[in-house]
Amino acid sequence: MAWYRVAYRPQVVSDLAGIETITAQRLLDKTKWLASNAENLRHEPLAPDLPVLAKYAVGEWRIFYSIDRTDHVLDVHAVMPATAAYPRKTTEQA
Repeated sequence: MAWYRVAYRPQVVSDLAGIETITAQRLLDKTKWLASNAENLRHEPLAPDLPVLAKYAVGEWRIFYSIDRTDHVLDVHAVMPATAAYPRKTTEQA
């Protein structure tokens, strides 16, 4: 089983610095877990037209990432609350 290295986009690092420590540590731990289990997981695509980006739920938070299987890198693109990731449509928007 190949080990995957975790790479964080600069915005992810600053976003994690702005949230409570326990939540940030939980999200960091989960990205490490994703990297160590990358070969054994079914990675859920973010959308049909974005098959390279995957998402993973951690409570009320979402981790958005891609996997480079050649270089064994799990690239974390964004970490955000689900409410920010999936804003609800109001009846006016529908």
